[in-house]
Amino acid sequence: MLSDLKRNIDLISRERNIDRSLLIGAIEEAVQTAVRKKYGSRRDIEVRYNEEHGEVEIFQFRVVVEEASDDQTEIGLDDARVLDPEVQIGDELGEKMPNVAGLGRIAAQSAKQVIIHKMKDAEREVVYNMYKDQVGSLVDGIVQRFERGSMVVNLGRTDAILPRDQQIPRRSFKQGDRVSAYLQEVRQTSRDSQLILSRTCNEFLVKLFEREVPEMKEGIVQILAPAHVTMVRADEDNKSLLVVVPNDHLSLAIGRQGQNVRLASRLMGWDIDVKSEQRYKNLQDPGYQSLLKLPNMEENLADQLFSKGITSTVVLAEKSVEDLVIYRSIDDDYAALLLAEAARIPVEGAASAADDDRETADDSADDAEETVETAEPGDVESAEVGAPEAEERKEQDPE
Repeated sequence: MLSDLKRNIDLISRERNIDRSLLIGAIEEAVQTAVRKKYGSRRDIEVRYNEEHGEVEIFQFRVVVEEASDDQTEIGLDDARVLDPEVQIGDELGEKMPNVAGLGRIAAQSAKQVIIHKMKDAEREVVYNMYKDQVGSLVDGIVQRFERGSMVVNLGRTDAILPRDQQIPRRSFKQGDRVSAYLQEVRQTSRDSQLILSRTCNEFLVKLFEREVPEMKEGIVQILAPAHVTMVRADEDNKSLLVVVPNDHLSLAIGRQGQNVRLASRLMGWDIDVKSEQRYKNLQDPGYQSLLKLPNMEENLADQLFSKGITSTVVLAEKSVEDLVIYRSIDDDYAALLLAEAARIPVEGAASAADDDRETADDSADDAEETVETAEPGDVESAEVGAPEAEERKEQDPE
């Protein structure tokens, strides 16, 4: 069984990167367990690996007595002097036992199981030492398989697990795909995978930015806390995202001159449109939409006008150049241009509302004429009499 022991130890140590001393210790313990099972558990057994000969040597130690009553712990004086003529009663005598190859099938199988167990422990220790300093970094691997929704990723030296709740929704992988993830945890002892990955934690996004942006890796640019997101709407057909954030988080989400959005769009390969809660609310208003339809209107200016009560092109068209130049970024020429455009693009539904108002005014005028036509003579007379009286009062009190 162990005739090629030295060669196998060297091979396993090299291929699996396991310290030879760990392997040798595992083998010695395994053989000791097998010997105790075969010859008795009360024996004082010592197992040593002979590096020179590449074999395991087994020694048992017994106390020399006049007449042995327990051959597991005692040896008779006559038998002891066959091994060592100078031995005396009370001495502890060591005796080399048969090679492990003669231990029998059951004992050999037991030794094999202990060796396998020890090798696994040694491998776990190697994996832990290899990856413990990489916690908090990005790792790359190949998708091996899926187990109950979790993804098993091969990192080359060992496998890692990407739990279902740490995977990005709607982002699917298949066996053989390359995947990057954040190394979240390295467990020293575990029956399952020792390495736990994540693709949903904030740190994963930070590390992606650092990988893609040299200034971040060099420490020139640093990330703050990510902006809170109120809502995300995905258009998978057009690969676009509408992201709504609180008003005070808009600049944080967009970044300086929009660099955050551009980089995120580049990483995902999707178009990303980030809006504040207020602007998203405004967009639901037909009047605000009419302002945005003006060829020379900017969203920031539309927000400003809308917040000041100019809630549609109809309202805008009623303003003067003087009314508009008080706003930032509006001069006389720009104001005149916006007013001219507003006169040509009424808000949807506003024209009909204006028509309704005009119809109501016309109906009121018609009703007034009808009232005059149907008035009684006395009523008309009273109205005519009132005028001279007023003139008389005016003459008496010119002030």
